[in-house]
Amino acid sequence: MKHARCRAVLSALLTCCLVALGLAAASPPAGAAPLLPGPFDDSFYTPPSPLPAGKPGDVIRWRPSVPLLNALNADAWQVMYLSTNALGRPNAVTGTILVPKGVDPAKAPIVGYAVGTQGPAFKCTASKAMERGTLYDQPAINDSLSSGYAVAVTDYEGYSPSTVPTYITGQSMGPAVIDSVRAAQDLPLARLSKSAKVIFQGYSQGGGGSMWAGEKQPAYAPELNVVGVVAGGVPADLTEVAKGLDGYLGFGFLAFAAVGLDAAYPDLKLDSFLNDTGRQQLADAKKNACVAELLLNYSFKKISDYTTTNPLNTPVWQARLAQNKLGANPPRVPVFQYHASVDEIVNTPQAETLHRAYCAAGVREQWTTYLAEHAGGILAGNADAHQWIVKRFNGEPAPSNC
Repeated sequence: MKHARCRAVLSALLTCCLVALGLAAASPPAGAAPLLPGPFDDSFYTPPSPLPAGKPGDVIRWRPSVPLLNALNADAWQVMYLSTNALGRPNAVTGTILVPKGVDPAKAPIVGYAVGTQGPAFKCTASKAMERGTLYDQPAINDSLSSGYAVAVTDYEGYSPSTVPTYITGQSMGPAVIDSVRAAQDLPLARLSKSAKVIFQGYSQGGGGSMWAGEKQPAYAPELNVVGVVAGGVPADLTEVAKGLDGYLGFGFLAFAAVGLDAAYPDLKLDSFLNDTGRQQLADAKKNACVAELLLNYSFKKISDYTTTNPLNTPVWQARLAQNKLGANPPRVPVFQYHASVDEIVNTPQAETLHRAYCAAGVREQWTTYLAEHAGGILAGNADAHQWIVKRFNGEPAPSNC
């Protein structure tokens, strides 16, 4: 109780200081984003119940943020915003908005950045990793800030002290990425333009997230001025990706994917397929596992080690996996898709299949592979990805090697 009272007093004092300095207003205009900061402890991540009325991208709450590696080059805020879950229902998602110092925000393009796999535990949340300076996507974010672009970084759905992330669920990731951009435009302190050029970018899980944003944007957010999608290491077909992980190095990612899909779709009933080992170890992962633990503690495990029956073979799981397979609604903007040629986590052939499908659908796409494994593909493609973004924001025609 004493700590809670102290936090409340500190929050109130900071609010008064922000108002006094002109960094926040005493009350927002009707229908506008809240202009007073939210709580400064982890209760910030817990969505209000019921959710407030509003439209996807509306900011529910915000607070100042100081990402360790961006403290000097960007103004930053954490936000909670309205979005849409995999079942098409309203939800609340958190994220971080960064605006580079020394630029006119009203003229800044926006990169909607989808982070790669963080892990199921709440401590792994991307916004927390940014404040610690441990987010491995940071080089790409820094490149955009250095070029004068604002960046909206979603945490994805389910990162709170009492919920489970809907990891790898495209039907949830796409809206979370799109609505992070809308939230950036909705946050008054960011002062970003509603007509700003937008590019979605990400690698691995984030490659999937950015591609899902590209596929969903025309119907879900037609008002956004999207000019491109950059996606590396894309898990386009989860069924094919799973085949390469069962019994191999990346089994922890497969287990986390099953947990994430189960969190998104209650009808999957993952617990009914688990044995005692599966229940115990997945429960522990939800509390404690980030990427390192997924690799160290679960490598070379098998689905059969954790289950009485393989859920992936059942009709209900197959149906949900099919709903989260990319390719049904190709993006209407240019795409830069890249992949590590010897990717041991997200196998390359299924991503190349998506590339061919997009080309056949008329997408202006550049497909590039790099001699690297999965983790190495992040750095291998980063420079080319950034240059592609710069050229699209500058209005240069997009290349294609379809």
